[in-house]
Amino acid sequence: MLALALALALSQTPAVDAGEPASPLPAAPQSTVAVAPGGATGVPVLPEKVASLGELTPLLAKWNAALYGFVEFDSLYDTTQSLVDLAGNAAIARPGTYAGEHPRLTFGVRHSRLGFTLSAPEFLGVKASGVLEMDFLGSLAPGTAESATFSSPIFRLRQFAVRLESPYVDLLLGQTNQVLGFQPYFFPSTLQIMGAPAQIYGRSPQIRLSHVFKTTAVNVEVIAAASRPPQRDAATPDGEAGVRVQLNPWRGVRTIWASRTETASASVGVSGVVRGFNAAEFSANPVHEVKATGWGVSVDAMLPIIPASNDHRGNALTLTGSFVDGSGIADLYTGLTGGVTFPTLPNPGMVSPAPAYTPNVDNGLVTFDGSGALHTVDWRSMMFGLQYYLPPSGRLFIALNYSQLYSANSASLGTPARVFNRSHWADATVFFDVTTAVRLALDYSFFTQRYGDGEWSKNHRVQFSGFFLF
Repeated sequence: MLALALALALSQTPAVDAGEPASPLPAAPQSTVAVAPGGATGVPVLPEKVASLGELTPLLAKWNAALYGFVEFDSLYDTTQSLVDLAGNAAIARPGTYAGEHPRLTFGVRHSRLGFTLSAPEFLGVKASGVLEMDFLGSLAPGTAESATFSSPIFRLRQFAVRLESPYVDLLLGQTNQVLGFQPYFFPSTLQIMGAPAQIYGRSPQIRLSHVFKTTAVNVEVIAAASRPPQRDAATPDGEAGVRVQLNPWRGVRTIWASRTETASASVGVSGVVRGFNAAEFSANPVHEVKATGWGVSVDAMLPIIPASNDHRGNALTLTGSFVDGSGIADLYTGLTGGVTFPTLPNPGMVSPAPAYTPNVDNGLVTFDGSGALHTVDWRSMMFGLQYYLPPSGRLFIALNYSQLYSANSASLGTPARVFNRSHWADATVFFDVTTAVRLALDYSFFTQRYGDGEWSKNHRVQFSGFFLF
């Protein structure tokens, strides 16, 4: 069946999900499979052979498939040796250090993406579909040679999920975008590989229930999910939920990240997450657990300031915005720890080897203070973006973004010279569609972070990229 699906996918023109509602599974186009009487069920018959086979019975159980993705080339110049092609929220090297005073040039294709969507025949009013999506940004072992990192990158699973749609409720099982932030509907347009600094971004295995209440003027989407927790030893899934209101007549043009330009309706969403942490007590030989609760709330909007359509997108202007507040949510950003780690155990007797604490939670989410109390790490962020499509055709368009990130307690929970508690990011990208399939882009980004001791670190980045979209 997979071979049949791939064969059908390669014969189709890929469909673009209009994002109404923000389904995590791209839509698959229609296709027809015919089967000769007495032949093997599901074996496709080439159209030019149909006449010679006599009367055919159409296969009622039609499967639909599509291939989508892009080939991406990136070239990046950074003024410090702090970042790879995916910048995320990595720490910027402090001034006066070797990495902070020397530049870096990166060429790569690791963000190129390949995806398949499959849909099964409707059965008793239920529609089943699935997505298989991969890229080449897989994690490499520390010390891996640059030649291997950028010339032979590792295939990475992005989305693998199945969706069942009924008139009453939709069920999703598998890995897809997180509910927090109603991803990907409110994503900004930028050339930076997502997630950008201070952007809620990520995917996780989850069980999700959703429904869209539809009217002519307004759609209301309601979502609830149990998602993979950041700490499996907590033995409790993350609880995520949200409500998104879509104003159907108010439509404009927007580009999600750098590859997907579409017509979409104005929308506002509110979403949240609650999660538990059960850390082993701060001891070399822990016996008990110490609990803490993390939480996060996101308010997001996408507003067409100057409405337009994808067929006539010249002079379109669109605003995106996001505000997030929470604690113990660093993993819901990309590469964020702020430099917060677990402290070392006291060793007043100077025994050797020194006693060591082995955490069962990833760094940056929770940590212990000097008295052994467990704290979740606070983070608050905001991000705003504008997209303007120049007349007459909109093939040339500009995206501007600004974000900031702040923690009220990270500096007090770590070594101030190693922990940053504030960051700012500003970004400007010019996109040009050479053809409907080829897009070029030039980007400038400014990164700055303040460390707990008051020192500011900075990085300037210039990036040129090319895409083949399919």
